[in-house]
Amino acid sequence: MKSLLIVAAVLTFSFSSAVAQTTGFAQAEHDGWLVEIEKAYEISESTGKPIMANFTGSDWCGWCKRLSAEVFKKKEFQSWAEENVVLLELDYPRRKQLSEQQKSQNYELQKAFQVTGFPTIWIFDLTKDQATSRFEIKAIGKMGYMAGGAKAFTGQANQMIAQAKGSIN
Repeated sequence: MKSLLIVAAVLTFSFSSAVAQTTGFAQAEHDGWLVEIEKAYEISESTGKPIMANFTGSDWCGWCKRLSAEVFKKKEFQSWAEENVVLLELDYPRRKQLSEQQKSQNYELQKAFQVTGFPTIWIFDLTKDQATSRFEIKAIGKMGYMAGGAKAFTGQANQMIAQAKGSIN
């Protein structure tokens, strides 16, 4: 199994107010997933849970579809996610149309996380400077598709989250 990259670096990015608007965003492919970083941040902030972002090509990426079928659509994953993370879907479709705001948000996040392939899953915490509306990202870990289904996937995610919590204490 490929070793996972744990990133201690802090990335910073910002959005214009147009990108942060709550209108014009397409629905996520899966129930329980958000598509707007602002909403994910608000829930993460209020619950203390990290954000799990799925960078996906939902309508063209074979490995993304496989990850979805083997992990994200499984009750085991959904129950785990509800308890442990805030889910954020960042889609880069070829046929499905996204609003300019959503495309812009997703592109900015793709740049911030240096995502070059799909699927890429990042787990991270966010803080926001209210004066500048800039987010600061504390990356917890990065994953992609892995064999073994929901159990293997959530086990790896748990390990990354536990390591991050351990480094805080």
